[in-house]
Amino acid sequence: MSGIVRALRNGRGLTAYAWCVLAFMVLVVLEGAIVRATGSGAGCGNHWPLCNGDFFPHHPRLATVIEYTHRSMTGFCSTMVAILIAWVFFARLKGDRARRAAVWVGVLLLTEALLGAVLVKGGYVETNASNARVFMQCIHFTNTMLLIAALTLTVWWLRPRSGFESRLAPEAGSLAWLSIVATLVVGATGSVAALADTLFPSPSFLAGLADDFAAAAPLMVRMRWLHPAAALIGVVCVTWLYLRVRSKAARWVMALLVLQLVLGLGDVLLLAPTWMQVLHLLGADLYWIALIALGADVIAPQRS
Repeated sequence: MSGIVRALRNGRGLTAYAWCVLAFMVLVVLEGAIVRATGSGAGCGNHWPLCNGDFFPHHPRLATVIEYTHRSMTGFCSTMVAILIAWVFFARLKGDRARRAAVWVGVLLLTEALLGAVLVKGGYVETNASNARVFMQCIHFTNTMLLIAALTLTVWWLRPRSGFESRLAPEAGSLAWLSIVATLVVGATGSVAALADTLFPSPSFLAGLADDFAAAAPLMVRMRWLHPAAALIGVVCVTWLYLRVRSKAARWVMALLVLQLVLGLGDVLLLAPTWMQVLHLLGADLYWIALIALGADVIAPQRS
C-alpha cells in the first residue's frame, strides 16, 4: 500500500492519465455535437441531471439514447477530472502551475455543467431557433474551448520541464495571445454556423450563400458568414506566429491548421452532414489543443 501511495506522490503515470482525461473530454465534446446535429437535446425532456425524471430511462427513443449517452459520458469524464485534480494536488507542490491549471479545469467544468443545465431547462434545444439560443450557443462553446484549454495546460505543465529556449521575436507573445483570442472567436462563430446548418439545411451551396445575406433569414443563418471571416483572421494570426517561432510545436499547429481548412471546405461543399460536422469539430479540437500548447511555450515557457 505504501508503494502505491509513494507512486502517486511521485506522480508516476500522472501525465499519461492526464492525456487520457483530455482525450476522453474531446470524445464528450464530439458526442455533444452529435446531440446537437441530431436534434436530441430534449431527449431527456425538461429534466436535468435526471433523464425524464429517472436515473435510467425506460423504453427510450433514439433521441433519449443519444442524450443519455452524452450525459453518462459527461458524468464519467467529470469523475476522471476530479481524480486528476486530486492527484495533481497530491503530487505537485504548492504554487506549481499545473495546480493552478487544474483549479481552472474544475471551475470551468462546473460552469460547463451549469450551462448545459440552462440549455435543457431553458428549452434551447431541438428546433429552438431563437436569438437567445444563438447567444447561449456562443457562451457554451466558448466555455467548452476554455475548459479544453485549461486541461491542455494541465497536461502540458505536468510534462518534464523542457527548457524552451527558442529565440523568439519580441512580438511572439502578443501574437500568441492574438492567435488564441482569434481562435476563440472562430470557435464561437463556428458553433453558431453548425447550429444554423442543422436547423436550416441548404439544398445547395449557392442557396445557402444567398440565405446568409437574406434580410428575412434567421439571425443564426445571417451570422454564418462570420465563421469564415473569423477563420481568415485566425489563419493570418497563426501563420504570423509560426513565422516568428518556427518550433516543432508551431509546425504541428500549422499542419493541423491546413487540415482544418480542408475539413472546413469539405463541410461547406458537402452541405454539413452530421459525420462531416463531427470530423470538422475533431480537427478543431486537435488544432486548439496544439495551439494552446504552443501558446504556453511562447507566453510562459518552463525553464529547466
